[in-house]
Amino acid sequence: MFGGILAGKAAGSGRKNFDEAGCAEQTFKRRVERLADALLQADAVVIGAGSGLSASAGFTYGGERFFKYFGDFAEKYGIRDMYSGGFYPYKTLEEYWAWWSRHIYYNRYVEPPVPVYQRLLELVKEKDYFVITTNVDHCFQKAGFDKERLFYTQGDYGLWQCSGPCHQETYDNEEQVRQMIAEQKDMRIPTELIPRCPRCGKPMNMNLRSDAAFVEDAGWHRAARRYEAFIGRMDGGRVLFWELGVGANTPVIIKYPFWRMTHQNPEAVYACVNYGEAYAPREIAGRSICIDGDIGETLKQL
Repeated sequence: MFGGILAGKAAGSGRKNFDEAGCAEQTFKRRVERLADALLQADAVVIGAGSGLSASAGFTYGGERFFKYFGDFAEKYGIRDMYSGGFYPYKTLEEYWAWWSRHIYYNRYVEPPVPVYQRLLELVKEKDYFVITTNVDHCFQKAGFDKERLFYTQGDYGLWQCSGPCHQETYDNEEQVRQMIAEQKDMRIPTELIPRCPRCGKPMNMNLRSDAAFVEDAGWHRAARRYEAFIGRMDGGRVLFWELGVGANTPVIIKYPFWRMTHQNPEAVYACVNYGEAYAPREIAGRSICIDGDIGETLKQL
């Protein structure tokens, strides 16, 4: 449906086929007023969340926060942010899990410093809502969102899987991660703490979608079915497709489907709040609200 304009953007034509008038020709206040009205009028809200939402809540992967928790790794290995550190070719599993236990702990088992997720919940808790997210930090559930209305498509920092994988199950890791944090020294965990598959004995891996080995366990499939059923109920009607902090890394999961579903439903509204990347196709420009700004500040104003 949007093949032409998407191909144009991919070919390097900039955003000529996209509408940014909602970002450039209206004041921030007016855009927020339009979003508030769309939220008020909506019969249902579908939230699509990306990493920009967690960044607004204070879960940044670089800068001061990175050096606070990973300064020793930065000095020894030359790593400069949490994202790239996850792909570093550590020589031993003791080093690998020293890194990952910290990464998991500070991005999964501590609270974000800014209550952005709580503000979002206050805005939608009385609505018929569903959340689809590529985030893996579990901030929605920690903030009190109904877990039956959440679909984490890309995994969860709180889960491990067999690195094979030899079977399609995942395992909670909080207890082991806390032990790794407590006992690691000189960027290494004790060898006996290396997590291994209870069935085949291979090292465990993160349950994060990075290749074909990603395990979609029974919980993942239940969430996928609930999301599919929710969308199936949205055949027409006043639906707000609300995109928060979604970039261009994996647009086929949230962004493109939201554009398509908005186009197909003449009563639907598409809203995009994203610092530096707020735009919509011209086909749905009249029913789009683009806010180029901080998500936390936008939620405050709402």
